[in-house]
Amino acid sequence: MRQISVFLTALFTIGLFLNVQAQEQDNGYEFENIIDLPATSVKDQNRSGTCWSFAGLSFLESEMMRKGKDAIDLSEMYIVKKCYMDKARKYVRLHGNLNFSPGGAFHDVTYVMKNYGLVPQSVFPGLSYGTEEHVHGEMDKLLKNHVKGVVKNENNKLSTAWKDSYKGILDAYLGEDPKKFSYNGEEYTPESFAQEAVDLNPNNYVEITSYTHQPFYEQFIIKLPDNWLWGNVYNVKLDELLEIMHYSLEEGYTVAWASDVSEKGFSYKNGVAVVPTEDPQEMSDKQKDKWGDMSKRERLQKLYSFNGPVPEKNITQAMRQKAYDNYNTTDDHGMHITGLAEDQNGKEYFLVKNSWDTTNTYNGYLYASEAFVKYKTMSIMVHKDAIPEDIADKLDME
Repeated sequence: MRQISVFLTALFTIGLFLNVQAQEQDNGYEFENIIDLPATSVKDQNRSGTCWSFAGLSFLESEMMRKGKDAIDLSEMYIVKKCYMDKARKYVRLHGNLNFSPGGAFHDVTYVMKNYGLVPQSVFPGLSYGTEEHVHGEMDKLLKNHVKGVVKNENNKLSTAWKDSYKGILDAYLGEDPKKFSYNGEEYTPESFAQEAVDLNPNNYVEITSYTHQPFYEQFIIKLPDNWLWGNVYNVKLDELLEIMHYSLEEGYTVAWASDVSEKGFSYKNGVAVVPTEDPQEMSDKQKDKWGDMSKRERLQKLYSFNGPVPEKNITQAMRQKAYDNYNTTDDHGMHITGLAEDQNGKEYFLVKNSWDTTNTYNGYLYASEAFVKYKTMSIMVHKDAIPEDIADKLDME
């Protein structure tokens, strides 16, 4: 029986490899990974708005690997539960004047690590509601209605029970908080597990962005609905943001990446994120020879067919700011950048680990062009040591 299982597994693996190879040929892109840093396996957030937790923990897991430690599959739902609890307290304290949703930010992950510790996935899978995959629609609705009811304050005085009843919903869906647990033969609390087994300093991680409505080289609270913690980010110029990302990867540090994925040029299925230029006047002479004679309809169809490299827009600081100001760039999705690659024309892309399972062309990864990253990055999280010294000096980091 075991031999049959191994044989079938081998056939499946070969079939998967051939299928991926065929898909790569079909989409016309040929990528060569130039930097490919260690990362844990691709996970699936499924029908939950918790990408920030998946990406943030994937980033920390790579940080453990960078330091030579064995990677631990950390519990995303432990982070989600702790944030949902503190978010409710803040929502009620502010009389409901706070965005209350399942969304979050990378600093939520380090906040929980610092204040509540971490636990392994095996200890807290967060699936206590009759499913093997994350499906949060019902839970999210119940939690929101609960805090809205508390704020409505029909009793003219907050009861002493609302926190316990709210926690009861979280316990029912995600599971009760582990007080103590065993892992690899050792006894831990969530706090001691974060300190001893994970052994990362949450204060070493900072978030960085690039916008002109705030002074450069200072911190500010990034104005996003999901920033319920009112976390700060450092502000740098656009070319410096890209410099930090490149330097980080070249030095062996991965990057947590918050981005907008609503653009037509973002295709998870094809594993590519690009910003095609639709105007032939913005193309080089060589590109005009290929694209200029097409009708507009033909050109648009081919630009977004993902059948191979396309000419892209030249992204400026002003374009980036305008997209943010007009709500064209929003904080849609958190992902994890683990490397750099080049296509067949020598153009550079960032290698991105996603949390939408492994069903796309590149088994859950995608390639984001430099133009896309410049245009659609909301913010990044990196280790302080992954910032070039001259830029770190401008930021006056402690």
